[in-house]
Parts: sequence; structure tokens; C-alpha cells
Amino acid sequence: MKKQEVKSSLLLLLTAAIWGFAFVAQRVGTMHVGAFIFTGLRFALGSLSLLPIVIISGRKQEKINNKVEAKSNFITAGIIAGSVLFIAVSLQQIGLIYTTAGKAGFITGLYIVFVPILGIFLKQKTHAITWLGVFVAIIGLYFLSVNEGFYIELGDWLEIIGAVFWAVHILVIDHFTKEVDAVKLSFMQFVTCSCISLIVALIFEDISIVALSQIVIPLLYGGILSGGVAYTIQAIGQRHAKPSHAAIALSMEAVFASVGGLILLGEIMPLRGYLGCALMLAGMLLSQYENFTKSEESI
Repeated sequence: MKKQEVKSSLLLLLTAAIWGFAFVAQRVGTMHVGAFIFTGLRFALGSLSLLPIVIISGRKQEKINNKVEAKSNFITAGIIAGSVLFIAVSLQQIGLIYTTAGKAGFITGLYIVFVPILGIFLKQKTHAITWLGVFVAIIGLYFLSVNEGFYIELGDWLEIIGAVFWAVHILVIDHFTKEVDAVKLSFMQFVTCSCISLIVALIFEDISIVALSQIVIPLLYGGILSGGVAYTIQAIGQRHAKPSHAAIALSMEAVFASVGGLILLGEIMPLRGYLGCALMLAGMLLSQYENFTKSEESI
């Protein structure tokens, strides 16, 4: 592996670590404020952290060509993507009230598995090994979430449904990035998610200045570090990384969520829980097999 590729892989691993530890920040947030006010403020900060990148990338594009992208295109795309993002994040954030950061990280990671399943409805062909990955991930989910009473707790259900919406979000982003600039789209979807969340929070949640003062650090981490900073590191890392290496590095987000929950929150799973996590990670990687082979052949 070339030195530049190693550097890129490490940057992507750092991105995964930042996103993984963000589950801890979200979990701490649920201990003090409502899910919607935390999400609203988090993505408001995320929008602001992306603003410099939007401005810089916009100037670069103007130098490359004089074609002006229709504002209505990325605004409409951002509103649609942001609405789906709002649903996914809300389910994730509410789910964290009832489950651990580690479990939430691995269950959310199932979106990688759900994408090819949803692809069936879009008439997309799926490799047989991808289905093996789905099967392995489902077995892992059983060990992680199904307890001795053979039922899944509310928090895990919310995270599972949220993972489906994360998969929908991936497909929506994939569709719109063919038409609009990815950075502008990310900015607009963050703004949309923030606005919807804050409106819902004002209607349904009690907002306390004292409570908000207790989540300053988790909020800054979740909004700025997990937003603009991680996004920038990811963009730099993916310039020279092989797609297969990028997918593997970013899939480690779930592992970092579990490690963060253990170190910072003292969350400990039973042995079957860790077995489930291992199987789910294997399933996630197997489900990406087709993308690995395609990307390697094209390089």
C-alpha cells in the first residue's frame, strides 16, 4: 500500500472514530434535554461548520466553469434529503434514551445492509454474497438485541427503524448528488433537519437554559466536530483511498461507538452482545463485497 493510501485510510479511520464517539455525545444529550432540541441545535451548528466549505467550494466551481447551478435544484434536494435525515436522526436520538451508545452504533450501521434490500424495489441487482452479508447481520442483530425473553427492547426497535431510514437517506443522497453539488446538498439538508427539529421541539418539549448549559460539550462535539470537521476529513481522506478501503474504514464507526460507550459511559454488554456486534460487522462488510470488487476492477 502506498504511503498516500495509508494516510488516507488513517484519515477515514479518524472520521469513523469521530462519528462513533458522537453516539456518546448524543447519549449524554438525552440525559439532559429532549431529542428534538438536541438535534435541532446540533444540526444548526453543523450547518454553520459547513458554511466555510460551501463558500470555498462554490468559488472553486465558479473558476472551473461559468455554469450557474440552479438554486432551486439544491434547495429542493436539500429539503427532501433533510426531511428524511430528520426522521432517521430523530429515531436514533429517541432510541438512545432507551438503549446504549454501543448498541445504537451497531444497529444504525445496519443501514449498509438495508441499502441493497431497498434496492430490490428500485430494480437493482444484488450479488449473492450481499445476501449472505444480510443473513449474517440479522443473526448478529439477534444476539445483540433479542434478550432471554425473546423480545426486542423499545430503544433497539427505534434504532432498527432508524437504520431503515438511514438507508433511504443514502439512496436519496445518491440520487441527488448526480444533479447538485454534494457540499451544498449537505449544508441544505442540515439546515432543513435543524429547522424541523427546532419547530417540533418548541411545540412538544420543555426547553431549559440550565439543561442546555449541561450539554454544551456534547452539543459542540455532535454539531461541529461530527459535522463540518469530520466531513472535511472524510473528503480529504477519500481523495486517495481505494473505495474498498474507505468502506472498511468508515464501517468501523460502530466499533468506535461501542468503545466510546465502554470507556466514557461504562456501558458493558454481555458476551452474546459482543458476538452479535462481531457478526453484524462481518455482515456489513460482506454486504459491501460487490462494491469492493467493482471498485478494485476499475482502479
